[in-house]
Amino acid sequence: MTKRPNVLWIMADQLRFDYLSCYGHPHLHTPHIDALAKRGVQFNKAYVQSPVCGPSRMSAYTGRYVRSHGSTWNSMPLRVGEPTLGDHLREAGARAVLVGKTHMAADKEGMAWLGIDPNSTIGVSRAECGFEPFERDDGLHPDSARQHWSAYDDYLVKNGFKSDNPWGDFANSGLDENGERLSAWLLKNSRLPADVPEEHSETAYMTDRAIDFMTEATADGRPWMCHLSYIKPHWPYIVPEPYHDMYGPEHVIDPVRSEAERDTDHPLMQAYLNARVCRSFSRDHVREHVIPAYMGLIKQLDDNLGRLFAWMDETGLSENTIIAFTSDHGDYMGDHWMGDKDFYHDAAAKVPLIIADPRPEADASRGSVCDDLVEMIDLAPTFMNALGCTPKPHIIEGRDLTPILQGTDGFSRRYAISEHDYHWSDMARELGVAQQHAHTVMIFDGRWKFIRCEGFRPVLFDLETDPQELDDIGASDSAEHVAVRARMEAALLDWARRHHSRITATPEVLARQKVAAEGGILIGFWDEQEYEAATGKPFSSLVPTGRPEA
Repeated sequence: MTKRPNVLWIMADQLRFDYLSCYGHPHLHTPHIDALAKRGVQFNKAYVQSPVCGPSRMSAYTGRYVRSHGSTWNSMPLRVGEPTLGDHLREAGARAVLVGKTHMAADKEGMAWLGIDPNSTIGVSRAECGFEPFERDDGLHPDSARQHWSAYDDYLVKNGFKSDNPWGDFANSGLDENGERLSAWLLKNSRLPADVPEEHSETAYMTDRAIDFMTEATADGRPWMCHLSYIKPHWPYIVPEPYHDMYGPEHVIDPVRSEAERDTDHPLMQAYLNARVCRSFSRDHVREHVIPAYMGLIKQLDDNLGRLFAWMDETGLSENTIIAFTSDHGDYMGDHWMGDKDFYHDAAAKVPLIIADPRPEADASRGSVCDDLVEMIDLAPTFMNALGCTPKPHIIEGRDLTPILQGTDGFSRRYAISEHDYHWSDMARELGVAQQHAHTVMIFDGRWKFIRCEGFRPVLFDLETDPQELDDIGASDSAEHVAVRARMEAALLDWARRHHSRITATPEVLARQKVAAEGGILIGFWDEQEYEAATGKPFSSLVPTGRPEA
């Protein structure tokens, strides 16, 4: 294979790493995702840069930590000048195309300052996170200010599902035994079948749109990266027939939790437990009602991926397309008495990551499992390498995974970092924490998971002795635990002191700064001889360039 490969980057929303059979789920069988793992590398320690949709995705799309790109919460704009993966790929002559969700919010104020028309080519690129928007759909429409009427709504209406909100009234609602329409926003309705046939569901529709793009891209001829970003299994938890009743309470795994967690003396953790979504999922009957729907959504996703992969095999695209599969974060589902995401237990911060590279160079690692610590920001430099981009270490903070994919040396990481701004939340309101202090950050070295909670004591887990993260030793006076906390705090400080935003300092700029004396900036030289000895150039070579010709 001599030509540059394409990249299909699949991201599910809110998919736990352990709700796939290749990651050990005992009841939920995902043969198509499992088969992808056998064709590539399955990563067992992949962590997101934030346990929330928006900032996690912005880190994935920029290859940078949350504190670097500044988009700290959902709908927090990514500043207009922030370089993205799409920008880097375009420089290399490759397309970067979105099919599905980004959670990107445009920096309208920044564009106004710079005089950028939002409808111009540049304006659209900035509003779409550098992606070419083949089909963008962030869900939550059309009643949400985030997204109004979408192409998927048009599609539903065209197929007979007519209302002012077809997404909410059909794709995310069900009918009870009396024919009454019930919203899936209410957890009690999650076991109803969604009121659309499976072939018209969000997951099936977005799979079809990915096929549409790849068909068009084949005719175009340019190398591409397609970001196929599914909305599900993110709430609302509802799935069409036949998936709605494939699983029942007997398939629901017992929650990972302890009474000690519920009796915590940590104010922030107690505030988490008091949040509505955590109170809901701490109840067994809620878990037993909702999780089967969640599992059905994952099974539906796997079946649609099987359909997509089969089409790619038939068309020959599989032979020259790197396929990466991951999630933007997990879902507590009642583990640790919590629901949704927003904190750093593995249920929320650890994600599945599978990368299948068809090139012969990756044959040595095919079907392997990698236990190296990796981060979501590592995908950007990996895709850039595959598509022929020049490395940009002055911008990209992630590390290229190619050595792992090719079974060679050259990749290492001591820590994974994840951050969360919780100022918007029930927790901040309950505790009265101001926005500038509502911040937590996790650092994990593969054994010790240390969570710094601004204004409160830290949280600490030892995953070697406590793999289920049930015992918070953040207040332990054990000499070992005190030493670990000090070491992890120091590691966080070291990370925070690094350059995070020096995106203009290219190697060329740095080289010019090193030879400032040759350009006439003379600091500390005593005489001509000293200058000539230092630069190897005669002092007389310093002459003005003069006024340019008119």
